[in-house]
Amino acid sequence: MKLPHPLLLLLGGVAVCAALTWLLPAGEYDRRDDPATGRRVVVAGTYHRVEAAPVSAFAAVVAVPRGFVEAADVIAVVLFVGGAWLVVDRIGTLRRIVAALASRFRHQGLIAIPLMSLFFATMGALENMQEEIIPLVPALLMLGRGLGVDAVTVVAMSLGAAAIGSAFGPTNPFQAGIAMKLAQLQPMSGGWLRPATFVAGFILWVAWTTRYAARTRTDVSLESSGEEHASPRDLLVLLIVISPIAAYVYGSIALGWGFNELSGGFLAAGFVAGVVGGLSLAGTTTAYLEGMQVLVPAAVLIGVARSLSLVLTDGHVTDTILNALASPLAQAPGATAAMLMIPFHGLVHIFVPSVSGQAVLTMPILVPLSDLLGISRQVTVLAYQTGAGLCELLTPSNGAMMAVLLAAGVPYQRWIRFAVVGIALEALVGVAGMIAATNP
Repeated sequence: MKLPHPLLLLLGGVAVCAALTWLLPAGEYDRRDDPATGRRVVVAGTYHRVEAAPVSAFAAVVAVPRGFVEAADVIAVVLFVGGAWLVVDRIGTLRRIVAALASRFRHQGLIAIPLMSLFFATMGALENMQEEIIPLVPALLMLGRGLGVDAVTVVAMSLGAAAIGSAFGPTNPFQAGIAMKLAQLQPMSGGWLRPATFVAGFILWVAWTTRYAARTRTDVSLESSGEEHASPRDLLVLLIVISPIAAYVYGSIALGWGFNELSGGFLAAGFVAGVVGGLSLAGTTTAYLEGMQVLVPAAVLIGVARSLSLVLTDGHVTDTILNALASPLAQAPGATAAMLMIPFHGLVHIFVPSVSGQAVLTMPILVPLSDLLGISRQVTVLAYQTGAGLCELLTPSNGAMMAVLLAAGVPYQRWIRFAVVGIALEALVGVAGMIAATNP
């Protein structure tokens, strides 16, 4: 089955969300400010009907540019990072670095896959890396061609590995961190459990990616004559352009930095790299703007994806959907309810594509329910990490994923054929972790 262009797919999603505001009863939970997370969270047991507010066709269309406003910081980081990387490409540094890496790993099988996956999984575990991958896709595709692997493999060892790291990483402040605070658990509680699930999930994903790559890999001949080599200046330029990432990892954890600080860092790094690499200020400016233009389609997808949740919120049906999905859990036995929390979070994630937003929406409801059913709060958090975290790689409402697929030229249905089995295997890791948390 051939699916439409990702933009049409997301616009269709906006239309479906608008239709739901006419079909579902409007309702809301009360909310309160949570001092532990600094966010507004729902209050369990307070769901009530409110006046209907169906979203008209015109209001749904207007929600699309509103989505761009809501996602302004994310769109900005995609454009600013993309501009910096095209400057590096225009200098020739990117081509020579990628050629050197491809030459280094070309005769060593597929060892580059676990190495690259480890980097992105670590970044996912540290700072929930997703949107930052979008501007890196052209360089990763160049590396993939040098290694003889296709674009699906490139997406799997970058975005896929980052999502696995984000889902199971014990240090991710935007998933495990927020959920554990809302469950009133210590940040590193659980002992060996979360590091073990992270390692198991990473190994399983790398094995699945490598198996696919081995079956689809093409022969690549080594062209040694006239091949360019990376110079010390190339290494300096590369260090300059990646330095904002290192600063952002520290800043997001210790200083509360967001995407605006990352965008500013790449703006400065791009111009410094251009000058150090031999481009004039005028040439650097031109290259930077061209890099931003290249990533406009990916930025558009992010803005449109954000408008889906806006439509549901405007129609006051987000909480209705949540209440309808959560109510059956209260009627199920404890062990069954614990396992049903995984598909519960997967379904909620379609309508709430932000993992941090989903945490503040669902955990205040599920934690008291878990206490009543005798379910460990560690189990409840692991169910959230498994259901919401893994569905980051499946739901088309995830604008970052759709933008990466668009940049890599991978049709959504082709990615799903690859990812769905891998995600099912990863879900088993989450289930095993939940069983271990139940029987410490």
